[in-house]
Amino acid sequence: MEYTWPRRRDFLGGGGLRHLGILAGALTLLTACGGTSTSSTSAASAKSAADMGGMDALIAAAKKEGTLNVIALPPDWANYGVTITAFQKKYGIHVNSAAPNDSSQQEVDAIGTLAGTNRAPDVVDVGMAVALKNVDRFAPYQVATWNDIAATSKEPTGLWVQDYSGAMAIGYDSSKVPAITSIQDLLGPAFKSKVALPGNALGSNQAVNSIMEVSLNNGGSLDDISKGVDFFKQLKAKGNWVNVIGTTATVKEGTTPVLFEWDYNSQTHVKDVSTWKLFLPTNPVVAAYAQAINKGAPHPAAARLWEEYLYSNAGQNEFLRGGAHPVRMAAMTAAGSVDAAAAAALPPVKGTPVFMSDDQAAKANAYLKDNWSQAIG
Repeated sequence: MEYTWPRRRDFLGGGGLRHLGILAGALTLLTACGGTSTSSTSAASAKSAADMGGMDALIAAAKKEGTLNVIALPPDWANYGVTITAFQKKYGIHVNSAAPNDSSQQEVDAIGTLAGTNRAPDVVDVGMAVALKNVDRFAPYQVATWNDIAATSKEPTGLWVQDYSGAMAIGYDSSKVPAITSIQDLLGPAFKSKVALPGNALGSNQAVNSIMEVSLNNGGSLDDISKGVDFFKQLKAKGNWVNVIGTTATVKEGTTPVLFEWDYNSQTHVKDVSTWKLFLPTNPVVAAYAQAINKGAPHPAAARLWEEYLYSNAGQNEFLRGGAHPVRMAAMTAAGSVDAAAAAALPPVKGTPVFMSDDQAAKANAYLKDNWSQAIG
């Protein structure tokens, strides 16, 4: 079915928490192994490719810099591994991809910690709450495909622009547990020591949206995440809760055979576990992520070229092939430039997707801060 994906409603410092990485890892992993910065005043202040003299001039400046620093982009998250490789091959620019498991908040923290060095992130991919709270760290930029992006999916000057979104799903190894037809199934004896979250509820966007999904299916509302906390407390009491952060590795190892995740992340596990399946609750919670350029980017031209690539047909179709819903999908579908096979492969969504407003997200965050640890221990 056709439906409208979210606008301005991601939550927490999450960006997903990308499975709870550690900032210290970012500082050591983000090394300048791809050349030195040749920061250009014109590139650093450019608000569009036109300001650089056109796309060819932007490409030339980015190639001269020779390096792009990205952070918190797991290779299997929305197909970023393929996207990075394609960008490097197309432009001959080396991409330093640091701390793939870090959170959105850790991404912007790295902007401050590494400020003034050529190891600072050039760009970030963050949850909306983090984007909205850190606009002072970002540089305005409007990509060539700007007009294809709904006004509600971007800051008017381009300080942040949503790039893709997804729906909350429950993935499971069908060889280890029975088919999931409702969230209530997870309380059954067949799910003993099998149900996990993709991050810490006090820091992971995916985890928080997972708990909200559960709450909605247990009498809660977007204003009341408590029913989700109560449910996970029941899971723990029954011995079904696994206090392990779910990742690609834990799924492959069989440690977390039932895992809440965004649908585009959950789909990737099929390559490691052929019996992996997805269950999407009716009226699922959805959320979007956003791109932003570090206003102090050590490679400002490469940062802007990266944005141009991500919002081009090639970049957007890579998100789609990664199971995510690209922000330009409607425009590309109308123009016939969307990957039709990838679009058809998206998991079907039943009902009407819902999303948390910024106020609702803040309220949920506050409730979890006060109650999650007490409920789960």
